[in-house]
Parts: sequence; C-alpha cells; structure tokens
Amino acid sequence: MSQSNFSRPGAVDLSSLRKPAGAPGAPGAPSAPAGGGAAGAYALEVGEANFQSDVIERSLQAPVVVELYSPRAQGSNALSAVLVQLSTEYAGKFLLARIDVDANPQVAQAFGVQAVPVVIAILRGQPVPLFQGVLGEPEVRQYLDQLLTVAVANGITGRAEPVGPVAEAVEEEEAPNPRYEKAENAVGAGDLDGAIAAYEELLKETPNDAEAKSGLARVQLVKRTQDVPADVRTRAADNPTDVEAQLLVADVDLMGGHVDDAFARLISTVQATAGDERNAVRLHLLELFEVVGADDERVVKARRRLMAALF
Repeated sequence: MSQSNFSRPGAVDLSSLRKPAGAPGAPGAPSAPAGGGAAGAYALEVGEANFQSDVIERSLQAPVVVELYSPRAQGSNALSAVLVQLSTEYAGKFLLARIDVDANPQVAQAFGVQAVPVVIAILRGQPVPLFQGVLGEPEVRQYLDQLLTVAVANGITGRAEPVGPVAEAVEEEEAPNPRYEKAENAVGAGDLDGAIAAYEELLKETPNDAEAKSGLARVQLVKRTQDVPADVRTRAADNPTDVEAQLLVADVDLMGGHVDDAFARLISTVQATAGDERNAVRLHLLELFEVVGADDERVVKARRRLMAALF
C-alpha cells in the first residue's frame, strides 16, 4: 500500500455520522462498548453509533487519531500495537480511536477509504490525512509529532482524558510548566503576536531554553504561512535565487508535512546563493530544524547536507 503525505485539514463530509441528541452514542447517551483489542489508557474502539461523541466531540479538546482497520488486513494488528503503545506514551497529547471498517461501513464510506489500514486525525471535527499502510514505530512517531505541531498551530493545546481499561494505571501527569503558560495561552487564543512576544521574553531570560526556541519557531512558521501569495511556487520555480519565494515555499511544504522537500529546497538555495542571502537561508533552515526537532532523523541528515553545502 502506498503511503500518503501529511496535509492540512481536508474537506471530508462527516455529517452523516452525527447522531441526534438522545440517540446511542450522542452526547449524553451511553457509548458503544469498547472491543476489538484496543487496550490502553488513551485508546478506545469506536463505531458509527458513538463516532460523534467519542471522536468529533473529543477532537475539540485534543487531536483524535483514527485508525481504520480490518481484522482481515495483513499487518493491522502490528500497526494497532504501535499506535496503542504510542498513545500511552504520549499520555493524552492525542486520543486513539480504532474503527473496524468491516463492522462500520458508513464510517469507511464517509472517509472514502478503499484500502486499510489507514490512519487519519481529527482536529476540531475536521479530518487530517496521516498515512496509509503499515509503518514502523519511528515512522508513526514522526507523523504524530508533525500532527501535534499542526494542532498547536491551530490553537489545539488540550489533553485527552484517559479512557480504556488501564486508565487507573496511568501515572499522574506532571503539571504544565507555568513558565510557558503565557505563550501557550496566547497560542490557544489565536494571538500569534502575543505568543511570539512571550517566547522572545523567555529567551531573553534564558537564551538556551530549547522548549522556548521550539515554540517560537513553530508560532513564527504559522504566522508566515497565513497569507501565502498564489504565485509563490511559480516564482520559486522560475528563479532559484529568489530567496523570499524559496523560504516561503519551504515553510508551506513543512506545514504540509513535506519535511524532506522543505529541507532539500533550502539546501539547494544555500548552494545557489552567496553572502548575506546565503546566511539568511541558512538561518531560516536552522529555524525549521527547531520546528521539527533536533533529534529527528530528517533533521540529522539535513544538517549533514547543509554542512557539505557550506563547506
């Protein structure tokens, strides 16, 4: 099966899965019992009856990662185990909703699913395609980290409540660090300028604060990509030394999950420019490294390529 690229929320009509008040699975009504082998504090089995309450409603607070699977599909069990493990490890940064498409054909139809397993996220009721097919833990983790970056960028900073049979075994989560509260609250309110100012204030106090650096880079990326000129890709393609266009296309690619493409574009631009322009591209690339994460394999490889391009 082919793997699809991470993208921003798409236009999939999930209205047919909404239940009227009082119907099974509607808010205030009992959810369908969990089953199908989902076993984790942040993993549950979902069907058509409780899709609205356990997926759509919960996605208003935190990302919901939807695993569409079939017991008949090769590799489904292995992928499920990885997703359940990571949902426990991430401790509420996302909720895993597992859906057996054989038992819930209406859900599969709503998502346009033709082959499984497929993994899709829901942010504030809107679908975000992640990937199709069976991936290993490192690859799945990369998609989840990118999803969480997009979630924060869209003001979704809440945590999912524990569900499932082992909820009582989950250790109490460490309280959020009040140091970042001002910046995080600004992000949640959609005040990007306020968030940027708050992170910059933190970095004046402690210039080596890795979390503040990463937060600042993420918010600045979101702000830069809010109003992208329609012709920016044409400009970038026509003129490899148009630094402004190359930087903006790289930003758009990173927001869309095309991390390697963004890095490759900027490394090529470093090679095609000189002086202050080259340094500006280099610094921009280092900022994108902060967004993705210093330990990410793609960043490690791109750093090596950048060094080779510079020297």
